Amino acid sequence: MFKRKLSALQYPQCDFVNGKDETEFRKVIVWLEENKIKKYKPESRPISDIKSSNWKKSFEQYKKDVCCPVKSDTLIELDWFINLALQKEYIQNKSKYEKHSLEILKSPNTPNVVPDNPLDHLDFGSKDFENGVKAIAQMLQILSHPDPLITLKAISKLICNRLNNNAIKNPEDYVIKGAPFPFEDAIKGYDLGDLVLNKAAKILRLLYIQNLRDLQTKSNELIVSVQSITANPKTDTKLGKVGK
Repeated sequence: MFKRKLSALQYPQCDFVNGKDETEFRKVIVWLEENKIKKYKPESRPISDIKSSNWKKSFEQYKKDVCCPVKSDTLIELDWFINLALQKEYIQNKSKYEKHSLEILKSPNTPNVVPDNPLDHLDFGSKDFENGVKAIAQMLQILSHPDPLITLKAISKLICNRLNNNAIKNPEDYVIKGAPFPFEDAIKGYDLGDLVLNKAAKILRLLYIQNLRDLQTKSNELIVSVQSITANPKTDTKLGKVGK
């Protein structure tokens, strides 16, 4: 269970550790403290004597000193102390492990993946990107947002809904017809003390109602689709039986 972790810590008997064995448990804890954790000074390690009758009491104090949160579960306790030792080992030799990781990343055997999507090369925080989004927004008559990503989202929505293949072939089916809805007069109860805020609040309410209607339409379509299966069972008359 702990073989790989203890092997990384170079524990001499990592192949034969039994965390449920009390003696083995104590031996591993003492080795971790003496070689890796080193919470106590060498001359003041009360847990070093694994045969002491006070070892459990000393171990409980040791747990408090290293802030171990685990209570009365030998395997979990042992795993916690092994992880603490690994953390100490990494911090102590951080530069060595980081260098080793970089060498692996720069290994010639590592495949060099070249992305095909040109969008992967874009710098979404650059000035060129911001200016490009603004130019497209002006072309499509979309108001620019201070955040170019939000403007780009609006552009994407317009293109998907109004400039898709079906919309281009049948524009009459996608062009909104009729008189504009008088939302300023129809929606009452908004007085935020500012004309612009009142308009914005009313528009947000209309968008919210539109989303609710869209959700209701999709819910109804789902119900009808399910009912077409459950409410129209097909009967195999060949299985029918007359009489006894």
